[in-house]
Amino acid sequence: MAIGDVCNREVVFVNREVTVHAACKLMRHYHVGSLVVVDEVDGKRVPVGILTDRDIVVEISAMDLDAKIITAGDIMSSDLVTAPESLGLSEAIELMRFRGIRRMPIVNDENRLVGIVTIDDLLAVLAEELSSIAHVVSREHMREGRARK
Repeated sequence: MAIGDVCNREVVFVNREVTVHAACKLMRHYHVGSLVVVDEVDGKRVPVGILTDRDIVVEISAMDLDAKIITAGDIMSSDLVTAPESLGLSEAIELMRFRGIRRMPIVNDENRLVGIVTIDDLLAVLAEELSSIAHVVSREHMREGRARK
């Protein structure tokens, strides 16, 4: 299974110039803990960073800075890790584990933003797969029981 099959295609994003205050309002409105920061390149949204609720607390609130002046580009995490939508699920998990990240923007062949995957998304997918395996085992036990009556 490819990561593009499980990623969330409805990504909330901002450009670098958006104030942190405006970014907070978007996070609240869409009930998300992060925003992908993008640059527009030839009409395509190219991810360049990520802004998390933790970034806002650590960089703005804790430092008593003005969120109406500071921009997303000022405090975003710019050492962004992205993955192509064709990357396998297990490879994506390994990449996130190796890099120590909880969120990863997904891009197409042109490096255009097409989705985002989070640890929570991956846990849900893996739980569903484990549940499917558990059902196979229980069905096998039932089938075996009927065959031996």
